[in-house]
Parts: sequence; C-alpha cells; structure tokens
Amino acid sequence: MEKQQKSGHLVLVMAPFQGHLTPMLQLATILHSKGFSITIVHPELNSLNPSNHPEFTFVPIPDKIKESQLSDEDLADKLKESLVSTVDVAGSVQSLNKNCAAPLKKCLENILHSHHHIAAVIYDTLMFCAQTIVNDLGLPGITLRTSSATTLLLFPVLPQLGEKELMSGIESPELQALQLQRLRALIVQNPTQAMMEVRAAFTNAMKFSSAIIVNSMEFLELEALSKVRQYFRTPIFIVGPLHKLAPAICGSLLTEDDKCISWLNKQAPKSVIYVSLGSIANIDKQELIETAWGLSNSKQPFLWVVRPGMVCGSEWIESLSNGFEENVGERGCIVKWAPQKEVLAHGAVGGFWSHCGWNSTIESICEGVPMLCRPFFGDQLLNTSYICNVWKIGLELQNLERGNIERTIKRLMVDMEGKDIRKRAMDLKKKAALCLMEDGSTSSFNGLIKQITVSET
Repeated sequence: MEKQQKSGHLVLVMAPFQGHLTPMLQLATILHSKGFSITIVHPELNSLNPSNHPEFTFVPIPDKIKESQLSDEDLADKLKESLVSTVDVAGSVQSLNKNCAAPLKKCLENILHSHHHIAAVIYDTLMFCAQTIVNDLGLPGITLRTSSATTLLLFPVLPQLGEKELMSGIESPELQALQLQRLRALIVQNPTQAMMEVRAAFTNAMKFSSAIIVNSMEFLELEALSKVRQYFRTPIFIVGPLHKLAPAICGSLLTEDDKCISWLNKQAPKSVIYVSLGSIANIDKQELIETAWGLSNSKQPFLWVVRPGMVCGSEWIESLSNGFEENVGERGCIVKWAPQKEVLAHGAVGGFWSHCGWNSTIESICEGVPMLCRPFFGDQLLNTSYICNVWKIGLELQNLERGNIERTIKRLMVDMEGKDIRKRAMDLKKKAALCLMEDGSTSSFNGLIKQITVSET
C-alpha cells in the first residue's frame, strides 16, 4: 500500500477477542497507508505483541478481568484463549466496558495532552463505553462492526420499534429467505439483565456515533443494507473485504501450524474439506467422534483444526480411538490452528466446514470456496441463512451424526448439487474482486476519510 502524507492522528480502541482483533488491525493498516498516524488502545487481556506492528503506537489499559465478577480462575483461563460459548457473553462484555471506561478516558486525555489533537476515535462495537467518553471529550466517535450490517436488524438496535414495524416492508425474496423474524426471536428470547443493559448501551453508542464502519461488501447485503439505512441517520461505510486490502496483517492469538500447507500441496485440486470452527466454540466428545468418523467415511481428504481445549473435558483429540488414525492414514491432517486465509486460497481446498463467523464467511467468499455450515450462536445463525438460503453457496449440517455428515460432505464435494453450489461460490468470488476496484472499497474508504475530516472540523 502506498504511503501518503500524514492526515492526522487516529485512536483505535480494540476489543480483546480473536474475531475482533484482526479486522481492527487490518483497518489500522489501511488508514495508516492513507496518511494517518495510529495509536491503538487495547485492554490487557489478549494483548498483541507491539513489535509485530512497529508502525503503530500501542497503549494497554487495565481491564481487571481477574478482579471482576469473572475472577474464577478457570474462566479467566478460557477468556485468555477467547470467549467460549458457555460463558455469559453479555456479562463479559458488560464487565469489560465497566472496567475499561475510566482507564480509557484517562488514556484519551493523556493522548490529547501530548498530541493536542485526535482526528477521531474508532472503536470496536463491543467497546461501546468509548462513545460516552468521546462525547464528554468533544471528539468524534466512529464504530467498527466486525459482523454483517444485517445484524443491526436483529440485535435489536432500535428496541423502540415493535416487531411489526421493524419487519415491515420485507417482501423481497432475499429478506424473506433470511428468516429475520425467527432469528431475531431466538436472539432476544429470555434476556438476562446483562443482555438488556448491554443492548441499551450498544443502542446509545450507535445513536451518537459519527459513522459506522462495516467489514462487508455492498452486493452481499444490498437489500438488508437499504433497510438498515432507513433506521440510521449515521453514515454507514461498507469497506470490505479488509483482509484483502491489508493481506499481510495477522492478529492470531494462537500459533498457526503452517506444516499443513505442505500436506495440502500433495492433494488433488478441490478435493480437501477444510474444517475449522473458529476461536470461540466448544464441542463435546460425542460431536468430536461423530465428526471424525463422518470425515473418515466420506473418503475425502480433510484438514481439520481442533483447538487445544475445544473439546469439553479433553486437552485435545485423545478421545479418538487408534482405529480412526489407522483408517484415515495420510488422507487426513489434524492441526491445532491453521493459517486460514492461506488454506482457503489453496487450490486443493474444495469445501469449508465452518462455524460461519463473519470473518470466516467473508474469507471463504473471497476464495470461492463452498461451505458446510455448523453455526453455534449469535450472528453465525444469520450468516448461515445468507450462505444457504440467499447466496446458496453452502449446506447446513443440521444432524451431527456420522452418516449424515458423510452424506452432506459428498453432496458438497462430489454430487451435482455441489457443482452448482461451487459455481455460485465462484460467481461471488468474482463480485468480491470487483469490490477491490476503484468503484468498490477504495471509494468507500475515500468517503470514510472525508467523514473523518468533516467530523474533526
């Protein structure tokens, strides 16, 4: 990326979770290339190594995770790896914001004192305390959403709207196919006190933000975006795919095993099913075993990521019998973490069995790789609806039994149905490539920079 003359000083506030760290780093890299100097303020939890990113100034702030209601030693250990599905996510986010608010305000005051100027504060949506602070300091606050823009119709950002009012005008096949009413009902049912308080704070932050940045592509969410923009006067900038605009950036909290690339090099084109359920989700031993034998019985080569501690009650894959490894032989490769962007871009990979987090979904689309969907919670359910019902570039695994797993893998990788899915996935890849042209993300970034300039005057 070509460096431009300095445009001003930006402060970026990170959320300390894997799926949030990397997009913020990518955004920082792009904005730095546009001439901005960058200070990254981050909680101490899951801190990145500043020496890997010497172009930025990193400022840690205490998050008191161990001193808060999350002081349980086991929970703290899990949080260091990333939030797991069994943790009360809303409670964790609420604690993080309460604990970081005062240190963040002091940090921003110190930066103002030393630099005399901050063009804008860009904060991860989960760090919504930042918006209240920048309001008090008279600074522009811009929020980065690391999920799709469509989630704004689910979360509900506008709780004052009733179900009928919010969902009115959804006559288009695309929006109907998303099943927004069903998904929204799943998300808002039986809310805890923490969930309600987080939603209120989240809503308030969005209301006062100067702009909303979304790592997406206009064509992916065109009709939903139109509806989202009806409810927000705040400018929305669709700037993805960030990982293609800043390809060298890696913010992985886990060590990537690049030996799997050597294994991929020995496989036939489009033959490998790549399995990775992200940095957060946990499975039980039975799901591990059914997954293993479903993969084995499919007779397809597979690259399988099993994080340490991902299987409840196990350190790694010791629950698998020796017979599994003997049956699979060289046809399978199991690693603890993989360089996902490199894997998905590899010619041997023909399918991606995923939890359908937004980053994974975008990365798969950009490489034209069809998906098997195994969502766990949150926006993964919405992403699965997009993948299977709107874009039609994947299949959902609804029954995690080895026979069904085997059949579904074959449907995607071998059958005519899979060939049609692959063709649609390749069509989306071509559209994604167009977003990197002058009339795509570049134009959106120019609009964002103009917005920053306007906000600081």
